This record gives sequence, C-alpha cells and structure tokens, in this order.
Amino acid sequence: MSCFSCIISPSHKRDIGKLQDNSRIRRSNSSRHSTSNSPEDGRDRLSLDSNEIVKRRATFNGRDKDRGIPSATTARSFTFRELVSATKNFKISYLIGEGGFGKVYKGCIETGEIVAVKQLSKNSLQGNQEFIVEVLMLSLLHHPNLVNLIGYCTDGDQRLLVYEYMPMGSLQDHLFDLSSDEDALDWNTRMKIAVGAARGLEHLHCTANPPVIYRDLKSANILLDNDFNPKLSDFGLAKLGPIGDKTHVSTRVMGTYGYCAPEYAMSGKLTVKSDIYCFGVVLLELLTGRKALDFSRVREEQMLVTWARPFLTDRKKYIHLVDPLLKGQFPLRSFQHAAYITSMCLQEQPNFRPMVRDIVVALEYLASQPYKPEPIDTTPHTTPPPSPFRKKMGNHLSREPNGTKSSTSI
Repeated sequence: MSCFSCIISPSHKRDIGKLQDNSRIRRSNSSRHSTSNSPEDGRDRLSLDSNEIVKRRATFNGRDKDRGIPSATTARSFTFRELVSATKNFKISYLIGEGGFGKVYKGCIETGEIVAVKQLSKNSLQGNQEFIVEVLMLSLLHHPNLVNLIGYCTDGDQRLLVYEYMPMGSLQDHLFDLSSDEDALDWNTRMKIAVGAARGLEHLHCTANPPVIYRDLKSANILLDNDFNPKLSDFGLAKLGPIGDKTHVSTRVMGTYGYCAPEYAMSGKLTVKSDIYCFGVVLLELLTGRKALDFSRVREEQMLVTWARPFLTDRKKYIHLVDPLLKGQFPLRSFQHAAYITSMCLQEQPNFRPMVRDIVVALEYLASQPYKPEPIDTTPHTTPPPSPFRKKMGNHLSREPNGTKSSTSI
C-alpha cells in the first residue's frame, strides 16, 4: 500500500501544512484576520495564523492515514473497484479527455451521480505531487466558479480524482476548430464566461489566506456546465502565494507555453500577477477566437499575444481583434472596454497589471450591458417601378454599393 508522505517533496509538505491550517474557515472579528462585513464585501476569508502553522500537525484517520490525506478534507475516498464499476472498466467510449496528466472518463457512481474520473499516469513523479496538491486545494477551497472535487482513489499505485461532471466540456472546445454544424459563442456568453472565470480567480487570490496562485489558467482548464457557467479546474500546479514581507515565490517554471507571464518564464519568480497575465491571454482568446499558440498560422501570427500587441496599444485598432465568427453581432463600446482590460492584464511589467478584484468589477459591468441584436427585417419587398428618367440617360457609369465603378447599359 502506497504512502503519500513518501512521495511528497519538502516544499509540498510545507504547503500541505499551511493548507491544513486553512481548512478552518471562520469569520474573524479581529483586525488581523478579518474581511469587511459590509454589504459590499460580505465574503468569508480563509484565515491562517502563521504561528499555528509551526505548532499544529496534520491529523489523520481511517484508511487515509497511510496515504497522507488530511482528515480535514471533505472529499470522499473511493476504492479502485468502485471507479472501475463507475466507468465500466474505463470503457473507451466513456473517454472524454486526455492530456499529459492522464485520461478523463465519464462515469456514474452508486448514488446515481454522473462524474468525471481523472486517472493519472503512473509514469510521472510530478503527477503524484500534483495529485496531492489538487486533492488538498479542492478540498479546502470551495466556490461556485471552482470545480467541485467529489473524491479520490489511492489504492496501491492508482491515483484517481473524481470531479463533478461538466457536460459542456471546456471553453477551448467552444472557441477553436468548430465544425460547420457548431455555433460559435455569442458575445453575451463570452462575457458571462469571462466574469465567472475572474470570480474564481478572485476567490483564489483574495479570499484564500495565504493567496493561492493558480499557475495554469487557460481555456482548456475552464469547464462549462449546461448554462455555460464556468469553473476553474486542474489545480495540480497551484502554489501558495507569498506571505509576510515576501514579494514572490521562487519555483520551477511550470505552466503552458503561450500563457505564462514573461517575468515568471524568465526568472521563476511567481506572484498573483502571473495569473493576471494568464487571464489576459484567455480574454484575448475570447475576443479573437484565436489560440494562444497556433502553429497552423503563418509565423508572425503563431503567438497570439505577439500578434495582438500592436492592436492592443492603439484604441483605433481594437476592431482588428474581433473574432470573425461573431459576424458583427457585438456592442462596439463594450468590445473596446474588454480589449482595454485585456491590454492591462498583458502589461509586460507585472506591477502595471490590475488586481483581480478590479477586473471582476470591470467585467461585471460589461456583462450587465448585454448585447441585443437588432431584429432582422423579414418583410418582403416588391421591386419598385422603373424610373421615368432611365430611358433618357442612356449608357452611363454608375457607383456600385462597394464604391467601385462599372459600365452599365440601360
């Protein structure tokens, strides 16, 4: 039987100690560990006393004691046999996703609930550590815009995670490589997704204490329910942010090429502003319908941010960013505001990027101004009678609707 404590790196053990302490959620009346109770900010905060981090030890119970899963976690422990049954022995027709971490299957547990089962690859040590971090993060952080972790499995060398099932897949599925019978996301849905993703990130940065840096924010990790409400998923790369006098966390560079903030990619110095850059890339994908990295395009357009930056620096050029699949059905003023927010998130200097709370406020305003397309006039029109002057004009040059001149014979 495997023991999680044997495969956790020292840095992950420190993070786990902090996360276990964060499992105690309370509304504090002290000025040191409280948030405003005003109507404008009625959020509970995950409180953490740095002195208690040193004093407290993790508590374990039952079968999870041998696996390193804290008893404070709310996730259920599944047996491998239960998940084999839920996925019909991981039937290929149940496969709904695949990545570097492993495969994701649709399943049905004994309660009748439809779930998504992620089976991690056995070949990667990093995968084991990401597994532990994700169980802890999603067990202790709860928000409508964060995917819900139902349980996990640690039988033998098996590492599986059980999530709520998100029937509409990921944002990536609805933005890129659409087939002819698939409808593109309309403007209002894109703003709804942007607001929800920003709220999820706000919970990580502003409600969790210490803040949690997501580190892998991308369209593939934004899952959608039937109403296109977004939820952030895949927290295996998440890190606890700096506390006290520290300005950043130094760590090995991880993430997805095309989304990583430049200062993090170059130095390994991680801050919450690194996530803001990633969010700016996702916003840019929503506005343009282009992938963050697309090798099918010409060389100058393969990196989305590089291609878009000349347009983002000039308000008059924002219109060049519009996704053609919107077919002109969007509010120009709101699009310009969204492009400006995107440009601020993608500032090369992290200190110039906005805080996530400011982004949420700005996007909520845009989402509150839904686009209402003008109704299409379907009234049949009759051909007007010929002008009595046409016979007198003879051959002449007329201006076509596109502004070109052509010879017309009357």
